[in-house]
Amino acid sequence: MPELIEVPAGSVELRDARSDSSRKAGLVPFALGRTQVTQSEWSAVLGLEVLAAPEIPAHAVTWFDAVRWCNTASSLAGYASAYEIDGRDVTWDVGADGFRLPTEAEWHWACTGGTGRPRYGDLADIGWTMADGVPGPQDVGLKAANPFGLFDMLGNVWEWCWDFADTARYADYRSLRGGGWADPEWNCRAAVRRGSAPDAVLEDVGFRVARGPVGEPGAEAAQGWSAEADRSRAGIRGPLPVGWTPYRELLKR
Repeated sequence: MPELIEVPAGSVELRDARSDSSRKAGLVPFALGRTQVTQSEWSAVLGLEVLAAPEIPAHAVTWFDAVRWCNTASSLAGYASAYEIDGRDVTWDVGADGFRLPTEAEWHWACTGGTGRPRYGDLADIGWTMADGVPGPQDVGLKAANPFGLFDMLGNVWEWCWDFADTARYADYRSLRGGGWADPEWNCRAAVRRGSAPDAVLEDVGFRVARGPVGEPGAEAAQGWSAEADRSRAGIRGPLPVGWTPYRELLKR
């Protein structure tokens, strides 16, 4: 199973570029993977043989793959599953103690290591990026950790988060953070976000797990995330810009 680091309570300011607004999210303590989930960890949970490069991040992993892996890992470890999965409909039990994806607020706070800076060190020392000229993901933990003891928070592979990217504009796309081995310096900062379809297979995308209950069972908000906010965005009305696809299915839940 992934080695986890205890991340202390804190707060982070999250910016919404579309609405040109920001909000502050308070966080209770939680545990987060010391590294991205590796090929060996991925394979061990799923009962697969590791053919090569066991210590590189598991990648080309969809968001759905990641949440299913979290539930399987939780079951093997004797924890309560964080997710109820019904086709494409995934519900998070914020009171469960099982493995899960971090929220964007959790990821952002953990990435900065409490420094409040876009990067927790010189990028060449902390992350694998385009500047390194590598052809793919590298073994985890080879560059410097951040002040919380977390490795590869920037670079190597992008990491799936729990949150929707924007239910008004991008339907059911989920958020990605951190940048990857082929990304320029600009993309490898704590606040940079990207989104993609939850069933997209992307070569530069992996994930890191969180664990720990962060709210009461049945609650629909925790750690900077709110189901009501997701539904509110999806319910946007009036003329929409070309290409916007509100996630109307959310309004039926």
